[in-house]
Amino acid sequence: MLSPTLDTVRLFLHILSASVWVGGQIVLAALVPSLKRAFPESGKVTAQAFARVAWPAFAIVVVTGLWSMSDVSVTDTSSAYQVTLFLKILLAMISGAAAAVHQVGQSKAALAIGGALGLLAALGAMFCGYLLTTGA
Repeated sequence: MLSPTLDTVRLFLHILSASVWVGGQIVLAALVPSLKRAFPESGKVTAQAFARVAWPAFAIVVVTGLWSMSDVSVTDTSSAYQVTLFLKILLAMISGAAAAVHQVGQSKAALAIGGALGLLAALGAMFCGYLLTTGA
């Protein structure tokens, strides 16, 4: 077995937390309509339960992302890498902000736009992260 390093643990925590953040949104998008039909009051309870897991995962994504950036001399990377990194950071910030709008929103528009934009931005950030790790 290969020996884990601090770098591999950091990357694992980053990917695991991003998977919880993104994957949880996908699962909820699929489950909530059925739950609300069967149990009309379940939406708020389900969202609160997810938030207790999702927001700490998002915080770990941010911390491990910053930690990862401290290991890279960004000025020594290609402009393509820098643009992809900037886009990943921007999309992650949009995802968090949109999810916050979705969480506190009162109107159907805030809930819909916040949820959709949060998920799409999170997927984009995850894809950019994949590009950065593979050097594609």
